[in-house]
Amino acid sequence: MPELRAVRGDITEQHVDAIVNAANSSLLGGGGVDGAIHRRGGPDILAACRALRASHYGRGLPTGQAVATTAGNLPARWVIHTVGPVWSAGTDKSELLASCYRESLRVADELGAKSVAFPAISTGVYGWPLDDGARIAVETVRAADTAVDQVRFVLFSDDALAIFAAALAANQGA
Repeated sequence: MPELRAVRGDITEQHVDAIVNAANSSLLGGGGVDGAIHRRGGPDILAACRALRASHYGRGLPTGQAVATTAGNLPARWVIHTVGPVWSAGTDKSELLASCYRESLRVADELGAKSVAFPAISTGVYGWPLDDGARIAVETVRAADTAVDQVRFVLFSDDALAIFAAALAANQGA
């Protein structure tokens, strides 16, 4: 089981083997974490994403799946792109959100990555409630069968950090 930590910071500045991108299905950049990763990582990430769209993902990356590219100018070796679900009241897409974390770790294992930084997938413009997103993230990563040694949840605000820290504490013995 990997060591899990929550830290406040900028995911594009993390010195880890792989940074996870909360991407949109087009893989061609966007807002939030996705836009920040593409801007800071430079054109190599976009070129790699375009190559993926031209080959295996002509219709885009499906929700809950993950794929890796170069990290370009980022301090990581790879970017693992995953598409989180859009939250909507009255529907349960928890399994799709959990799949983002599991599939990202599966890709990390295929790459040989030992350290991975995750954002709070789907909790921004996709509207997932932060406390539930943190619970799903922590439970899923803690239960994953992975060779990754360290997982960092990198949060942009003090509120998000506090919520992830509480989720880590609540799931400590699980």
